[in-house]
Formats: sequence, structure tokens, C-alpha cells
Amino acid sequence: MNFERSAPRPSSPAARPRTDGMEWLLQRCRREAVSPAAWRAALLASCGLLVLCVGVYPGLWSIGVRLHSAVTGSYVPGHHSVLLLNSPNEQVAKDIGRAIMERRLAASVTILSRTSTMYYWKGEVQDASEILMLVKTKTSRIQQVTDYVKSVHPYANPEVLSFPVEGGSLSYMKWMDEAIPDD
Repeated sequence: MNFERSAPRPSSPAARPRTDGMEWLLQRCRREAVSPAAWRAALLASCGLLVLCVGVYPGLWSIGVRLHSAVTGSYVPGHHSVLLLNSPNEQVAKDIGRAIMERRLAASVTILSRTSTMYYWKGEVQDASEILMLVKTKTSRIQQVTDYVKSVHPYANPEVLSFPVEGGSLSYMKWMDEAIPDD
């Protein structure tokens, strides 16, 4: 073996020029920098991963809720919601309710008999009778129900209000999960 002292390597501290440390670090970083193509590939992969995560989140949430319920025997608050809808008459309520059910957007639609309502419309107090509907669905379906109702409802601004279910009969909520397909 040769134990003779060899010349210092260029990257060793003894071989570097006597300049301040920051300058030496910048020179070294430039020399060892990653190519622009590698940065683009890494950025593209990161964006793809982000899009994938956002895309599968609803499905993963649904699976997580089911696993949580199965393991703990409890309910995850907010997984289901009740929507309150108004309708000018019973026939319109039945038509909208049946269409919601046929599209499998809800587990159940309850149509309540005539109610009296007062509201402001165009600066004046109005007094009318309406039919109320309770739509029991998954919280993830609220926007689909809302969009559908707005597209077919005879009112210019139909009442569509949602209330998260915080608790209740576990067997009923399990039935709701089975009645409404996953997103």
C-alpha cells in the first residue's frame, strides 16, 4: 500500500480558494445543481400526486367512515344530512321527490302537508302556503341534489337548506348508506 500523502482533492477544504464560505457554497451548488428537466419532472409528479389525492378523497372518506363505524360501532357526525326543500304544491313535491329517488341521490324523501309561510320577496312580506320536503341523503350528495332541484323547480329561488346529522339510529344510517351509492 502506498501511504504517501496525495495531493488534496479539489473539493476538500484545503484545496478550495481562500474566499468566504458563502461564495464557495454557491459555486458548489451551481456545479451540483439538478437539471431543469429533473425539476420539471419532479414538479409534474407532485402535481399529479396532488390531483390524484384530491380525486380519490371522497372515496377514501367514505371507506374511512365505514371502517370507523364497523370497528367502533359508532357514527361519524356529519356523514349524512337532511335537506329542507319547499314546493308550491303537492304534485310538484311528488315529482321532484320521485326524480331525486330515481337518481339515487337520497335514501328517503318525506313530503309534509301544507304549511303556512311568510317571507320577504322584492321588498314586501309575502304570505303563502307551501309543501315542505325532507330529503335524507349523504352529505357528499348535497350539491348534486341542490343542482337538480334548482334545474327543475318552478320557483326562481327555491329553498334548499341542509342540516348535518349529528347522531341517530345507527341501523337507519347504515340503511341510508346502502340505499345511496358511493360517489
